[in-house]
Amino acid sequence: MKNSRQNRRQFLSTSGALLMSAPTLASKTVWNRGQKAGSFSKPIGIGIIGMGIRGRNLMHGYFLRDPRIQILAVCDVDRNRRVHYRDEVRKHYENDVCEEFTDYQELLERDDIQAVVIATPDHWHATQCIDAARAGKHIYCEKPLTHTLLEGKRLMEEVKRTDCVFQTGSQQRNEYGHRFVKAVEYVRNGRIGKLLQVHVGVGDPPKACDLPKEEMEPGLDWDRWLGPTPLRPYHSELSPRGVHGHYPRWRAYWDFCGGYLADMGAHHLDIAQWALNADRSGPETILPAPDGDPKRGARLVFPGGVEVVHGGPHGTTFLGTEGLIQVDRDRLSSVPESVLSKPLEEGEERLPRNRNHVEDWLQAMEQGRQPLCDVEVGARTAALCQLLNLSYRYGRKLAWDPEAWQFQPGGGEEAWMDYPRRPQYPLLGERLVESRDSSIKF
Repeated sequence: MKNSRQNRRQFLSTSGALLMSAPTLASKTVWNRGQKAGSFSKPIGIGIIGMGIRGRNLMHGYFLRDPRIQILAVCDVDRNRRVHYRDEVRKHYENDVCEEFTDYQELLERDDIQAVVIATPDHWHATQCIDAARAGKHIYCEKPLTHTLLEGKRLMEEVKRTDCVFQTGSQQRNEYGHRFVKAVEYVRNGRIGKLLQVHVGVGDPPKACDLPKEEMEPGLDWDRWLGPTPLRPYHSELSPRGVHGHYPRWRAYWDFCGGYLADMGAHHLDIAQWALNADRSGPETILPAPDGDPKRGARLVFPGGVEVVHGGPHGTTFLGTEGLIQVDRDRLSSVPESVLSKPLEEGEERLPRNRNHVEDWLQAMEQGRQPLCDVEVGARTAALCQLLNLSYRYGRKLAWDPEAWQFQPGGGEEAWMDYPRRPQYPLLGERLVESRDSSIKF
């Protein structure tokens, strides 16, 4: 027994060294149940809300290429962007059906739009998703799904009252050569022994926004861009004007996002959550960094004692009693190498392998099911980011009740669940629908 404990300590010590020195691993559509998956009686009409770089990439990379889809509207608070992409859509279809909107609620009023894609800054996701679900639309929303813990709770409640088919844009579960799928399968099947820790190598927590005022060219509805967040002067770092090819730095600031911890943590913490089979649960304890580091080292402790640690090489690293697995979008490796070389056997757990994340959503709409990253999966992954950020911000241990979706007594403050919102932009939105049109049939 003594030798066993010593060998285990030696293994963990060696694994820890490898972990720290490893390189980056880095009209209404009728849906017929009798049709083959992926086939449709007529194209589904969609609207895209948010035409920055992510909305553009989704439009060009998926939706314009798919004959099952027709883009009927685009929405953005920047006039140059929305007009530019409206014209691109019209040129592609060789008609002028596609409209452009400043106000997403006007887009939601179109009865011929059955589904929406939401690719706005994070502080808008929850309210827009709630309004879309109440308007009877199916939803694909970019990650991180929510900006605060209260948003996650309210969004799950609202979406689950509807027939909405909801996909969170955490595409690592479906894409990148299924490297993440294989890593999770091997962890779940015990190929590295008992799982002890998961290290998630992503960026910094958010910081306060103290950007100076800049002059703003006409054509941007800045108040609507800010939405529920505190009123502040315009700066191009937050909303660069017109059509551009980069990811704006609003992601770095508390008011709009959970920092780069949430930006990529919504991907890699999602994989950790998946491997832990925790899509319907969550951590019970959140520990600040042991050395007081304000940017790395905070830990999520799940039932059973598995720790998810913010830090380590980029991507997701699983550390078990008998080996480790490292996975990123372009790499999958293990120590020892033999861990991944042996195929799964009959009877071992296998996970879905979809062609891509959008395809999973489209097939889910056709088949009348929920896709792989439904609203609860997305909300719980976002909550992991939010709990880590709160631990950094307040430098203290938190106690969380993942079932009740609230802090345990003495484990955190109620005020940390959300932030003071401007009254003209309430969380539950201004769209109150007394009866819902469920005319999209499966």
